Amino acid sequence: MMYYISGGERSGKSSFAQNLACQLSDTPIYIATSRIWDEDHQKRIDRHKNDRDSRWTSIEEEKELYKHIHTGKTIVIDCVTLWLTNFFVDNNNNAQIALQLAKKEFDKFKNTSANIIIISNEIGMGVHAQTHIGRKFTELQGWMNQYIAKHANKATFMVSGLPLTLK
Repeated sequence: MMYYISGGERSGKSSFAQNLACQLSDTPIYIATSRIWDEDHQKRIDRHKNDRDSRWTSIEEEKELYKHIHTGKTIVIDCVTLWLTNFFVDNNNNAQIALQLAKKEFDKFKNTSANIIIISNEIGMGVHAQTHIGRKFTELQGWMNQYIAKHANKATFMVSGLPLTLK
């Protein structure tokens, strides 16, 4: 079963996903896709780690998510935005190459027999990016979000801590 959870920053996505994972499993797995960009980002990562108790197994993986997806497990992937950033930056901000690589990796696990909970940001709903690179990344994010949502069994949009069921 694949669950897709999207929303804006601080909309409650991670809490919702973690609660869902704990309902589905006594031993969920958390895959963190983020690189550490600066001190503030490290603090945010530390806060997320502290939100999870001893039931959780935490894995840090920048790109190759499939190698951590196991049959019968419940896995939270947090988050698509940072995962895409890794592909985007590593490919000289080429959105088409990043999208192709992300889809290829996603396709490896989209039909596995695991509970996969994927968290993503809706970054195209806010201020229009001022830079060319920012606009290209916003497009990349939107395209990948659509691709994941299409393949998800259930999709939830978080607004102000409230879940809205999309499918």
